[in-house]
Parts: sequence; structure tokens; C-alpha cells
Amino acid sequence: MATNFDVKHVKIRALHDWVIVSDMDFGDITTAAGLIIRSDNGKTHGIKPRWGKVYCIGPEQKDVKVGDWILIEHGRWTRAMHINDGESEKKIHRVDANCIIGVSDSPPSVEDWYVADSM
Repeated sequence: MATNFDVKHVKIRALHDWVIVSDMDFGDITTAAGLIIRSDNGKTHGIKPRWGKVYCIGPEQKDVKVGDWILIEHGRWTRAMHINDGESEKKIHRVDANCIIGVSDSPPSVEDWYVADSM
């Protein structure tokens, strides 16, 4: 059973070389052509890397920066924690920094999400 933690009005600070991400997508995807790709999270064929936006990093992290989009090996993230950082509600995860596959300065397009999904 998944557990979500709700934290209100708090600033999160990462430790060591940790990477905290937001905006990970586990839902359905609609391509520019209008094709709907159903979520397969939790299913055997749903084992694939995921994109996430770097929310904060620890002081020892040198490979990524806040705002980067990173591609993470499947399952190398914690369960979600729901926070309200005073700006908005967010769902964040800590990811294994050694399992970051790639980094992008800009958000991946829906097609990029799909390419990652088919890896």
C-alpha cells in the first residue's frame, strides 16, 4: 500500500548529493497527433525510465542543477511526498543520483516522454 505524506508550507532542502524531483508523470499521455497512450505504471510492461524536473539538490550534487529535466532509471525514486512550499502544491520524489540516465535544460515533449516509455 502506497503512503503519501502531506506537508504544508515548508521549504525542502536536499542533503548530501541527493536530487529531489517534481513533475514526474505516471498518467496517460496524449501525443500531438491526438493518440492516447494509457498509463502502464505498476504493470510489467510499465518498467521504463521516467522524466522528472529537478526541484532541489544537495550541496554535494555537481551533475545536475535545479530546473533541469532528468531521465531516471525505472524505480530509482521514493514514494511521493505531497508538499505546499508556499508557492503551490507539489508531489516530490527523491531519486537515486547514480541512476540518472540523462539531463535536459528544457522540458521533454510528449513525444520524448513516449520515446522514454518505449526504451
